[in-house]
Parts: sequence; C-alpha cells; structure tokens
Amino acid sequence: MSARDFLHAVFHEPRTHAYRVVETFVWTLILLSVVLLVIEPFFSVGSRGDAVLQRLDRAILSLFFIEVTLRILTYRPPELEVFKKPPLGRLRTEILARVRFALTPLILIDILTVLALVPALRGLRVLRLLRLLRTGRLFRYSNPFYGITRAFQEDRLLFTFAFSVLGAETILGGISLFLVERSTNPDINSVGDSLWWALVTITTVGFGDITPVTTLGRFVGGAMMVGGMFTLALFAGIVGHSLLHAVLGIREEQFRMSGYVNHIVVCGYEMGSGMLLDVLVKEINTEEQPVVLFGPYERPREVPPEFMWVQGDPTKESELDKARITESANVIITGSRAVKPQQADATTILTAFTIRSHLNKSPLAAKRKKPVRIVAEVLDSENVQHARAAGADEVVETRRVGYSLLTHAVAYPGVADATSRVVFAGHQNLYVGALPEDVTAPAAFDELSRKIRAATGCLVIGVRDPTTGQERVNPPKDELVAPGMEVLYLATEPRLERP
Repeated sequence: MSARDFLHAVFHEPRTHAYRVVETFVWTLILLSVVLLVIEPFFSVGSRGDAVLQRLDRAILSLFFIEVTLRILTYRPPELEVFKKPPLGRLRTEILARVRFALTPLILIDILTVLALVPALRGLRVLRLLRLLRTGRLFRYSNPFYGITRAFQEDRLLFTFAFSVLGAETILGGISLFLVERSTNPDINSVGDSLWWALVTITTVGFGDITPVTTLGRFVGGAMMVGGMFTLALFAGIVGHSLLHAVLGIREEQFRMSGYVNHIVVCGYEMGSGMLLDVLVKEINTEEQPVVLFGPYERPREVPPEFMWVQGDPTKESELDKARITESANVIITGSRAVKPQQADATTILTAFTIRSHLNKSPLAAKRKKPVRIVAEVLDSENVQHARAAGADEVVETRRVGYSLLTHAVAYPGVADATSRVVFAGHQNLYVGALPEDVTAPAAFDELSRKIRAATGCLVIGVRDPTTGQERVNPPKDELVAPGMEVLYLATEPRLERP
C-alpha cells in the first residue's frame, strides 16, 4: 500500500483500524478543547493560567488544521475512478473536486474551527463545538446530523437558487438605496452600510440602525419588505422539503432508544387497513400496551396519533431492532391485499421466519418470562403449515374463515350473525383462561363447566392443553380435565385469569 492509499484509508475509510485510531484521537482533542472553553472564563486575561490555556488551545487548533488539510488533500474524486482524463483534465478535476468537498457542511465546520488560529478570528473558537455533530454513536440506523448534511448536498441546486435570489435582492436593494440616499441619509456612509440595511430588511429582522429618509428610499424599502416575504417563503419550502426525511429518521432513533417494552408490533399494515386499528383499540388498552406499526414506507395520514409508526422493512433482520422486536409481547403479521395471495403469503412467511430467527439469536431470549408470540395472517390455506414452520405461533386463515362463514350461512340461515358476534369485541367473545383456584382438578368436564359458570357466568365450551396446544371443543361431559389445563369459554369480557 502506497503512502497516498494509506492516508486515504486513514481519513476516508471508516472500516480500517487506522481510521478508528485517528477518529479516537480527534475526539480526544474535541473533548479537550471543550474543556478548555469551559474553564477559560475562570482565569483573568493575561494571567499565567490564561497563558497556559492559550498555548494549549493553539496547539489543539494546529492539530485540527493538520487533520482538516490532510482530509481534504487525501480526498479521491469519484470521477477519476470512472473516467480516463488527460493530465490537464485530471488536474482540473482534482482541484474542483477538492473544492466541492471542502464546501460540504461538515468540512466547512472543520474549516471554520481552525480559522480561530488567526488572532482577529479567535471568537470563532466556540464553533469547534459543532464538530460534535460528527458523532454517530447514539444513532444506529439513521444519524440525523448526517441526514441533514446529506439533504443539503442532494438539494444543493435548490439552495443555490434560493441564496442567489437572496443575494440578488440584497445587492439590488442595497445599491439602489445607496444611490438614492447617499447624500441625504447620515447613516449611509458606504455601499457596505446600504447592503447591511438591505439584508436586515429582506430577512425581516429590522434592527432600525439604518432607515430610509426620502420618499423614493421608502419605496425601495417597501419593495425589499415585500420581496423578503416571498424569499422567506421560498426558503421555508426548500428547507421543509429537504429536512423531512432527516426528521423522520430522528423518530426512528427515538423509538429505538426509548423504553418501550411489552408492546405489540404490527407488520404489513397498508393504507386501507384502518379497520384493523379500530379492532385493536377495542380489544387492547393501547395506553398500557402500546401498538407499533412497522412498515417500509412513510406514515400514512390515516393512522391515528395513538399508534407509533416506525419505518423499516420487517423482512430484513438488520432493521428489526428499530421496532424493538425483542422487547415486544406480540407480533401481528398481516397479508397484503395489493398483490396476489401467494405473493402476500410469501412475504408473510419470510417476515415470520426473519423475526423468529432474530428472536432466537437475541441474548434477551433466555431472560424473558414468555417468548414473543407471532400471529400471522395467511390468505391461501396451502400456506398455513409453511407459516407455522417459519415460526408463527398462530395462523389465521382469513379468506377461508370468511368463505366458510358465507357458505355455512346459506346452509344454516341465521348462524352468520351469531358467529360474527363471537368474533366481534363487546359481544360474546371466545377467550382462553386458566382454571380457577377454587376448582379442583382432575374433574369431569360437565362438573367443571357448571362450577365455572356458577362462579363467573361464562360458558365453558372446551379445554386446551398448554403444552401441545391441542384443543378439545365440546368434549364428552364425563371426560376428565387434568390439572394445568386451560379452558375455552364465551363471555362479554375476560373473566378468568390469562394463562
């Protein structure tokens, strides 16, 4: 490796050991310089302590200067990696590319930092605090500081246009006022004074240190005020458009770093599925158990504010921590209605497999009292076993359930409404509960169901083995129910303790 390649790796390749060493050294200098800025006000000017701090400060700034210079000089223009150019064209590209690199936001901050070496610009020392924006340790998926700088870079043409409009208005307004009032306004002694007035006016700051005194000068000022309103609106639109995704990235990091535990994650939510959210609100207390919607697109407008939205792809294991899957209680995977059933089920199966694989690898799995439960929706009955093999604890065949209900209503009129009420919240729902403590087991099913009905008012219709998951609905009345079994019962609300 040549010296040039080594220096490029040191300053531009984060995966190398040398880069990490240099970054650690730079961070040490940044933190030390911050400490110097904090303690400097406690020493009087000209004292021995102040002199020592000044020497340390100049030494740190000199190291910053060397680091920034080497970072710019070792930058490799991407154009030269793609195109062959003659010597003069290559030299031109090398120079222009480095100038563009030096004008990027983070490098500009570094340059402004080292300008404090000039005695007249020592007031810029505090700008070194902006170098803290380089940190990415707190943000795993989307560093918002880098997102903001990237937004400025990607929309640099828009910002160039906006600043060009601002500059043109300032120059035209300032020179116009200078020509109109240079002999009558005592506050305007140079073009610089009039340009300062124009900039202050167009940005609606209005210090009042310079004001027009002639009628024509006031007309110029009025035109600058009106132009300033349109200019500010232009900047607001551009900044709002550019920074939207960076702000959304902060939301993702905020949730990842939050204390959400025992929440419900819904994967596969898409526009038009508002009924799912309505049912969740009826069945679950979202204040005690938050619901997080996890999808690969921006938050739809229809999603109510009580639901948290996290943008990400649930089929990618590297993004599951965005929704804190390992800390959740349940995961619901819904099938898409925008594609064919087989394609929707394929995505559901892949999502279930990815989540289960991620959960099995997590060190938190052994610390949980109960494993994360995955409930998956399948549209084609052929894929039920595939979904179970992929890791789904329960699989709901929505299309088959709907079609079965339709045909059963034709064969036996009147059962459709009754069956629907068993499913809908607020009616006679089907629940699973543990055996009450005052009910001794083993006991005959008929005796056990009568005791539970007398004590709670709910109707027991079956039993469930919690170990195997096997269910027996309407078993013989003399069948013995073993200790530890769970019961299936109908009630308007949960009456028995959850297993």
